[in-house]
Amino acid sequence: MTASADPQDIVSPSMRDLEDQLTGRAMEPAHNLIASDRVEGTKVYRPNGKRIGRIEHFMVDKVSGQVEYAVMSFGGFLGLGEELRPVPWGALEYDSDREGYVVAAEDDTFRNSPFIEGGTAPEWDSAYAKQLYGYWGVPY
Repeated sequence: MTASADPQDIVSPSMRDLEDQLTGRAMEPAHNLIASDRVEGTKVYRPNGKRIGRIEHFMVDKVSGQVEYAVMSFGGFLGLGEELRPVPWGALEYDSDREGYVVAAEDDTFRNSPFIEGGTAPEWDSAYAKQLYGYWGVPY
């Protein structure tokens, strides 16, 4: 026999996190899921711990629901001169100690990686996906 849940007991992880912050309770993650609003703005590091940017947003396949790539901001100062670069989700590894993502790539890889001109996303089709994934060495 299942009891119906009280609607007040059903909250998104981000709302629960906010409540925990306000009340001072620490929340231990019991799963690998994260709300999209918590991914946006997450710092990205090199394996040596150097911060290289942050995740601006990510692109989700409308049919499969899978995250295809993250749009990351690199460089700049105080939001000026930042470059937006798509990175396949498979090239990111979450590091719970840093509470951020790690990308293992050389400086040249970042400097020469595909970028988004004028703040508009590229035409996401299979040709672009193969090029992007191939560049980062991630199977498509």
